[in-house]
Amino acid sequence: MDAAIFRAHLENNLIPFWNRMEDKEHGGFYGYADSEGRPDPESVKACILNSRILWFYSASYNLLKKPELLKKADSAFEFLQNHFYDSRYGGVYWPVKADGIPDDTTKHTYNQAFAIYALAEYYMAGGSKEALNLAYSLYRVIEGRCRDEEGYFEAFSREFTPVSNEKLSENGVMAERTMNTLLHIVEAYTVLYKADGFYAVGDSIREILRIFKFKVFNPDKKICEVFFDKKYKPLIALESYGHDIEASWLIERACDVLGDKAYYEEMLPVIRELAEGAYDNGIDTANNAMNDENERGVVNAKKVWWVQAESVTGFYNAYQLQPDKDKYLKISEQVWEYIRKFVIDKKTGEWIEDIAPDNSVNEGQALVHPWKCPYHNGRMCIEMINRLSHTA
Repeated sequence: MDAAIFRAHLENNLIPFWNRMEDKEHGGFYGYADSEGRPDPESVKACILNSRILWFYSASYNLLKKPELLKKADSAFEFLQNHFYDSRYGGVYWPVKADGIPDDTTKHTYNQAFAIYALAEYYMAGGSKEALNLAYSLYRVIEGRCRDEEGYFEAFSREFTPVSNEKLSENGVMAERTMNTLLHIVEAYTVLYKADGFYAVGDSIREILRIFKFKVFNPDKKICEVFFDKKYKPLIALESYGHDIEASWLIERACDVLGDKAYYEEMLPVIRELAEGAYDNGIDTANNAMNDENERGVVNAKKVWWVQAESVTGFYNAYQLQPDKDKYLKISEQVWEYIRKFVIDKKTGEWIEDIAPDNSVNEGQALVHPWKCPYHNGRMCIEMINRLSHTA
């Protein structure tokens, strides 16, 4: 693999596509674009999408140092600050209408985390104290309103009364706690700690790592359990291959940024075993790509865009940790080739969300919606550019 190939995809495909999604009339970025990349100016705008766009342009600027990227990040920040943030009760809303009027005032912990993640990266890009202060405001919301002594809850009303967790519950269960939210809280706190080094954030990272090790990670299966009740009892036999390989490298990143050697050594078996489990159980060896999940013993073999992105980064990270295991390098390379062949849309340069098990594409898949964003594929490019450049 060559850093130049990832850089070319980032600069020539992903950035130009998302540049066209900027809403010059109402601010921020469009919330939906169809399979041809045509935006819907009237679509609702989800904070999760806006936050990921803010992160994408901030991180791209931090890599490429092109002023026009920081200007795009400015647009996403201004829209988040002016329309998603609730100045009365704190926190950020889930979506707003195209013109910025709140459409659903649900406050979700996952959503707060991604806003922190984006704001911290934006602060590192442009030095905005407003962004850093807002990130800490949301940190205090999560720590003060969204958790108990055992960990983090999911969904709340505008006033932070607990509500049911439809937004991050799937597979026929209603989860009170999820691995996915916990993973992205630690990701957000990792970037906030990197940006500012506040000791309380470091303590929060340590606590989350303990939850992962003792309540989320299943050492017998080498997986993260996904959906839980209040007491961290798993609600379903589910293996999410993409989340496992993503967790492997994000936990490693958290330990690295934390700079606590004891915690790093304690978490290293979890990091390695998650990668090993994802490799042994998640790979479609006929296509050299990652399957979606295994629910109650039944494998879903569709190829989801973000799962492939996390596989490239996660398995390369596993190879860097264990250079004697070149199987990880090989599968990282092979998944990237699969992405280039099947996942990248030849018309627009963006990625197609789902590829069928036979590698065909169901027509009409939106290229932009609340969950379809430049986060996983953009992050993969940025990670691989940095990693390959440092080893060249």
